[in-house]
Amino acid sequence: MLKQALLKRGVPIKLVVDNGAAYRAQTLQGICARLGIHLIHCRPYAPEGKGKLERWHRTCRDPFLGELDPRHINSLDDLNARLWAWLEAVYHRNPHAGLDGMTPLARYQQDLAKVRTLGPKAAQLDALFLHRVRRLVRKDGTVSYLGTRFEVPFELSGKTVRLVVDPHAEAVVGVENEQGESIGSATPLDALANLDRQRRKPDPAVPDTVPVGQKAGPNLIELAYQPYHQPMEA
Repeated sequence: MLKQALLKRGVPIKLVVDNGAAYRAQTLQGICARLGIHLIHCRPYAPEGKGKLERWHRTCRDPFLGELDPRHINSLDDLNARLWAWLEAVYHRNPHAGLDGMTPLARYQQDLAKVRTLGPKAAQLDALFLHRVRRLVRKDGTVSYLGTRFEVPFELSGKTVRLVVDPHAEAVVGVENEQGESIGSATPLDALANLDRQRRKPDPAVPDTVPVGQKAGPNLIELAYQPYHQPMEA
Protein backbone atom coordinates (compact mmCIF):
# COMPACT_ATOMS: atom_id res chain seq x y z
CA MET A 1 0.00 0.00 0.00
CA LEU A 2 2.82 2.41 0.83
CA LYS A 3 4.51 1.69 -2.49
CA GLN A 4 1.28 2.40 -4.39
CA ALA A 5 0.77 5.62 -2.42
CA LEU A 6 4.28 6.82 -3.28
CA LEU A 7 3.75 6.18 -6.98
CA LYS A 8 0.39 7.91 -7.01
CA ARG A 9 0.79 10.80 -4.56
CA GLY A 10 4.53 11.41 -4.16
CA VAL A 11 6.94 11.11 -1.23
CA PRO A 12 5.69 12.54 2.07
CA ILE A 13 7.95 14.40 4.46
CA LYS A 14 6.43 12.56 7.43
CA LEU A 15 4.65 9.24 7.83
CA VAL A 16 2.45 9.03 10.94
CA VAL A 17 1.61 5.49 12.00
CA ASP A 18 0.29 3.50 14.95
CA ASN A 19 2.41 1.41 17.32
CA GLY A 20 1.63 -2.00 15.84
CA ALA A 21 4.44 -4.48 15.31
CA ALA A 22 4.44 -3.93 11.53
CA TYR A 23 4.95 -0.18 12.04
CA ARG A 24 7.73 -0.68 14.60
CA ALA A 25 9.63 -3.14 12.43
CA GLN A 26 13.14 -2.24 11.30
CA THR A 27 12.01 -3.00 7.76
CA LEU A 28 9.67 0.02 7.64
CA GLN A 29 12.29 2.18 9.35
CA GLY A 30 14.83 1.21 6.69
CA ILE A 31 12.43 1.93 3.82
CA CYS A 32 11.62 5.38 5.22
CA ALA A 33 15.31 6.14 5.76
CA ARG A 34 16.18 5.23 2.16
CA LEU A 35 13.33 7.43 0.87
CA GLY A 36 14.02 10.36 3.19
CA ILE A 37 10.72 10.02 5.10
CA HIS A 38 10.51 10.91 8.79
CA LEU A 39 8.68 8.03 10.49
CA ILE A 40 6.51 9.14 13.44
CA HIS A 41 4.75 6.78 15.86
CA CYS A 42 1.67 8.00 17.70
CA ARG A 43 1.81 8.02 21.46
CA PRO A 44 0.38 4.78 22.89
CA TYR A 45 -3.06 4.91 24.51
CA ALA A 46 -3.63 8.47 23.29
CA PRO A 47 -6.27 8.30 20.51
CA GLU A 48 -6.60 12.09 20.45
CA GLY A 49 -3.11 12.23 18.93
CA LYS A 50 -4.27 10.32 15.85
CA GLY A 51 -7.72 11.78 15.30
CA LYS A 52 -7.47 11.68 11.50
CA LEU A 53 -6.58 8.00 11.55
CA GLU A 54 -9.43 7.15 13.93
CA ARG A 55 -11.86 9.15 11.79
CA TRP A 56 -10.71 7.24 8.72
CA HIS A 57 -11.34 3.92 10.48
CA ARG A 58 -14.90 5.03 11.19
CA THR A 59 -15.39 6.13 7.59
CA CYS A 60 -14.05 2.82 6.31
CA ARG A 61 -16.35 0.84 8.63
CA ASP A 62 -19.58 2.74 7.92
CA PRO A 63 -19.78 4.08 4.32
CA PHE A 64 -17.54 1.42 2.79
CA LEU A 65 -17.93 -1.85 4.71
CA GLY A 66 -21.54 -0.99 5.55
CA GLU A 67 -22.49 -0.89 1.85
CA LEU A 68 -20.24 -3.71 0.66
CA ASP A 69 -22.12 -6.60 -0.93
CA PRO A 70 -20.34 -9.79 0.23
CA ARG A 71 -21.86 -11.76 -2.64
CA HIS A 72 -19.34 -10.11 -4.98
CA ILE A 73 -16.32 -10.80 -2.76
CA ASN A 74 -14.55 -14.07 -3.53
CA SER A 75 -11.00 -13.12 -2.55
CA LEU A 76 -8.86 -10.46 -0.91
CA ASP A 77 -8.10 -9.08 -4.38
CA ASP A 78 -11.84 -8.52 -4.94
CA LEU A 79 -12.07 -6.59 -1.68
CA ASN A 80 -8.99 -4.46 -2.40
CA ALA A 81 -10.18 -3.66 -5.93
CA ARG A 82 -13.49 -2.34 -4.58
CA LEU A 83 -11.73 -0.37 -1.84
CA TRP A 84 -9.47 1.41 -4.34
CA ALA A 85 -12.41 2.12 -6.67
CA TRP A 86 -14.45 3.55 -3.79
CA LEU A 87 -11.53 5.70 -2.62
CA GLU A 88 -10.92 7.25 -6.04
CA ALA A 89 -14.54 7.65 -7.20
CA VAL A 90 -16.31 8.45 -3.91
CA TYR A 91 -14.15 9.26 -0.89
CA HIS A 92 -11.63 11.60 -2.56
CA ARG A 93 -14.37 13.46 -4.46
CA ASN A 94 -16.89 14.10 -1.70
CA PRO A 95 -16.74 17.36 0.32
CA HIS A 96 -15.45 16.96 3.88
CA ALA A 97 -16.54 19.19 6.76
CA GLY A 98 -13.04 18.96 8.24
CA LEU A 99 -11.66 20.49 5.03
CA ASP A 100 -14.11 23.43 5.07
CA GLY A 101 -16.26 21.74 2.45
CA MET A 102 -13.41 20.91 0.07
CA THR A 103 -12.88 17.44 -1.32
CA PRO A 104 -9.69 15.57 -0.30
CA LEU A 105 -8.57 15.55 -3.93
CA ALA A 106 -8.97 19.32 -4.30
CA ARG A 107 -7.11 19.92 -1.03
CA TYR A 108 -4.27 17.69 -2.20
CA GLN A 109 -4.07 19.50 -5.53
CA GLN A 110 -3.61 22.82 -3.73
CA ASP A 111 -0.17 21.67 -2.62
CA LEU A 112 1.01 20.00 -5.82
CA ALA A 113 3.92 22.45 -6.04
CA LYS A 114 5.19 21.16 -2.68
CA VAL A 115 4.79 17.45 -3.43
CA ARG A 116 8.07 15.57 -3.60
CA THR A 117 8.13 13.20 -6.56
CA LEU A 118 10.11 9.98 -6.64
CA GLY A 119 12.16 11.16 -9.62
CA PRO A 120 15.01 8.73 -10.44
CA LYS A 121 14.09 6.64 -7.38
CA ALA A 122 10.94 5.47 -9.17
CA ALA A 123 13.04 3.03 -11.21
CA GLN A 124 14.65 1.75 -7.98
CA LEU A 125 11.49 1.58 -5.89
CA ASP A 126 11.27 -2.22 -5.78
CA ALA A 127 14.91 -2.41 -4.66
CA LEU A 128 14.34 0.26 -1.99
CA PHE A 129 11.52 -1.84 -0.54
CA LEU A 130 13.61 -5.00 -0.25
CA HIS A 131 14.28 -6.09 3.32
CA ARG A 132 17.71 -5.94 4.93
CA VAL A 133 18.57 -8.74 7.38
CA ARG A 134 21.73 -8.66 9.47
CA ARG A 135 23.81 -11.81 9.67
CA LEU A 136 27.17 -12.66 11.25
CA VAL A 137 29.53 -14.33 8.78
CA ARG A 138 30.68 -17.73 10.02
CA LYS A 139 34.30 -18.84 10.12
CA ASP A 140 33.80 -20.73 6.85
CA GLY A 141 32.65 -17.56 5.07
CA THR A 142 28.94 -18.42 4.97
CA VAL A 143 25.69 -16.93 6.26
CA SER A 144 22.21 -18.43 6.49
CA TYR A 145 18.66 -17.30 5.77
CA LEU A 146 15.53 -19.42 6.23
CA GLY A 147 17.61 -22.57 6.51
CA THR A 148 19.63 -21.89 3.33
CA ARG A 149 23.34 -21.06 3.50
CA PHE A 150 25.12 -18.59 1.23
CA GLU A 151 28.78 -17.83 0.55
CA VAL A 152 30.25 -14.36 0.97
CA PRO A 153 33.89 -13.21 0.59
CA PHE A 154 35.94 -15.13 3.16
CA GLU A 155 37.60 -11.88 4.28
CA LEU A 156 34.28 -10.97 5.96
CA SER A 157 34.47 -13.90 8.39
CA GLY A 158 33.51 -12.73 11.87
CA LYS A 159 31.96 -9.52 10.53
CA THR A 160 28.31 -8.53 10.17
CA VAL A 161 26.71 -8.16 6.73
CA ARG A 162 23.20 -7.34 5.57
CA LEU A 163 21.38 -9.75 3.30
CA VAL A 164 19.10 -8.01 0.79
CA VAL A 165 15.92 -10.09 0.81
CA ASP A 166 12.82 -10.22 -1.37
CA PRO A 167 10.22 -11.00 1.32
CA HIS A 168 7.55 -12.17 -1.13
CA ALA A 169 9.80 -14.64 -2.95
CA GLU A 170 11.71 -15.43 0.28
CA ALA A 171 14.92 -15.13 -1.72
CA VAL A 172 18.26 -13.45 -1.02
CA VAL A 173 19.11 -11.18 -3.95
CA GLY A 174 22.28 -9.50 -2.70
CA VAL A 175 24.68 -8.72 0.13
CA GLU A 176 25.59 -5.33 1.62
CA ASN A 177 28.12 -4.24 4.20
CA GLU A 178 27.13 -2.31 7.32
CA GLN A 179 27.44 0.97 5.40
CA GLY A 180 24.79 -0.16 2.92
CA GLU A 181 27.29 -0.64 0.09
CA SER A 182 26.72 -3.58 -2.24
CA ILE A 183 29.20 -6.43 -1.84
CA GLY A 184 27.71 -8.50 -4.64
CA SER A 185 25.11 -11.14 -5.31
CA ALA A 186 24.28 -13.95 -2.93
CA THR A 187 25.79 -17.31 -3.92
CA PRO A 188 24.01 -20.40 -2.59
CA LEU A 189 26.44 -22.65 -0.78
CA ASP A 190 27.89 -25.56 -2.73
CA ALA A 191 28.76 -27.82 0.20
CA LEU A 192 31.17 -29.99 -1.80
CA ALA A 193 33.01 -27.11 -3.46
CA ASN A 194 33.19 -25.30 -0.14
CA LEU A 195 35.35 -28.11 1.26
CA ASP A 196 38.12 -27.16 -1.19
CA ARG A 197 37.58 -23.41 -0.94
CA GLN A 198 40.81 -21.48 -0.50
CA ARG A 199 40.72 -19.69 2.84
CA ARG A 200 43.21 -17.13 3.99
CA LYS A 201 42.93 -15.08 7.15
CA PRO A 202 43.42 -11.32 6.69
CA ASP A 203 46.97 -10.15 7.28
CA PRO A 204 46.91 -7.96 10.43
CA ALA A 205 49.64 -5.81 8.88
CA VAL A 206 47.30 -4.87 6.02
CA PRO A 207 44.75 -2.14 6.86
CA ASP A 208 41.01 -2.82 6.67
CA THR A 209 40.75 -0.66 3.57
CA VAL A 210 41.62 -3.60 1.30
CA PRO A 211 38.65 -3.82 -1.12
CA VAL A 212 36.23 -6.67 -0.58
CA GLY A 213 37.12 -9.58 -2.86
CA GLN A 214 40.83 -8.62 -3.03
CA LYS A 215 42.83 -10.99 -0.86
CA ALA A 216 45.37 -9.62 1.58
CA GLY A 217 48.96 -10.91 1.46
CA PRO A 218 51.39 -11.65 -1.39
CA ASN A 219 50.18 -11.83 -4.95
CA LEU A 220 50.73 -15.44 -6.05
CA ILE A 221 50.71 -14.50 -9.72
CA GLU A 222 53.54 -11.99 -9.24
CA LEU A 223 55.52 -14.47 -7.12
CA ALA A 224 55.24 -17.06 -9.88
CA TYR A 225 56.22 -14.52 -12.53
CA GLN A 226 59.36 -13.13 -10.84
CA PRO A 227 61.74 -16.05 -11.62
CA TYR A 228 61.03 -15.58 -15.34
CA HIS A 229 61.56 -11.84 -15.19
CA GLN A 230 65.02 -11.78 -13.59
CA PRO A 231 67.70 -10.18 -15.83
CA MET A 232 69.96 -12.75 -17.48
CA GLU A 233 73.58 -12.87 -16.29
CA ALA A 234 76.29 -12.01 -18.80
